[in-house]
Amino acid sequence: MLNENYETFNKMNYIALGSFDGVHRGHLSLVKKAVSLAREHNGKSIVYTFRNHPRILLKSRNPFKILLDNDSKLEILKRENIDLVFFEEFDENFMKLSPEEFIEYLCDKFKVKGIVVGFNYKFGYKNLGNVEFLKTLSNKYNYKVYVVETCTYLEEVVSSTRIREALLKGDIEVANEMLTRAYFIKGKVVHGKQLGRKLGFPTANLEYGENIVLPKQGVYYTNIMWNNNIYKGITSIGDNPTVEGSNITLESFILDFNKYIYGDEITVNFIKRFRDNVKFNSLDELVTQLNKDKLMAEKEKFM
Repeated sequence: MLNENYETFNKMNYIALGSFDGVHRGHLSLVKKAVSLAREHNGKSIVYTFRNHPRILLKSRNPFKILLDNDSKLEILKRENIDLVFFEEFDENFMKLSPEEFIEYLCDKFKVKGIVVGFNYKFGYKNLGNVEFLKTLSNKYNYKVYVVETCTYLEEVVSSTRIREALLKGDIEVANEMLTRAYFIKGKVVHGKQLGRKLGFPTANLEYGENIVLPKQGVYYTNIMWNNNIYKGITSIGDNPTVEGSNITLESFILDFNKYIYGDEITVNFIKRFRDNVKFNSLDELVTQLNKDKLMAEKEKFM
């Protein structure tokens, strides 16, 4: 499904175009449309996106963070019954393709019968191509254009940018509504200072990708996936001000859990933000607050 077997596709293929960062509510509407059209015309559905986000290559002033790694993106799209997910490498040469060269390339490579895009889709060199130009080329390259209606939440357009902003503000429930699922971060459990264990709250310290969006610092109610099981958790993002930590860490106390998981991969699903990080006057005060956090987490529902 990943960059394979597209040569054997027929000439009734329907392709959804975009970055699909986060695969949010708006992206899913494109995917569902491509799947529906392919089934209707006995063709194949394709999601065409980039292995590396174009903004990373363009080296904007601020380092660009993504919402979803490619493996997770592929898993989500598989669940939507897409026949092929193709990850293109966005490099200097590809960036210089004119809008028409890009469309010609797609039509030749994937035998495209229909192209599914959002209302504001841009493509080609310097994003000079838009939906109207896509329609202009349709007769020449023999495809139909399907423009999916805008998806909104709280009267604003759903977008990856808006989801990033919500996460950075700690508005996790708003971000989750736009994603249609809990925002999650995957990573390997690594050794930390083990202070939590001494306090009676052992934590799993997560080693995560530096290019992944980290929600606003604070304490969250989370659901932890490990070994195909789900557990309630309390996750802290921050520098542990009470013990004068210096690095930003992501560590989770997993309720009703006593397994050795160092080196294992876990998935932290963010459900609700409990509070800001606080510098307590003593470790006893910290433990008191942690017990309150635990009681709150016990009362929460699973995702």
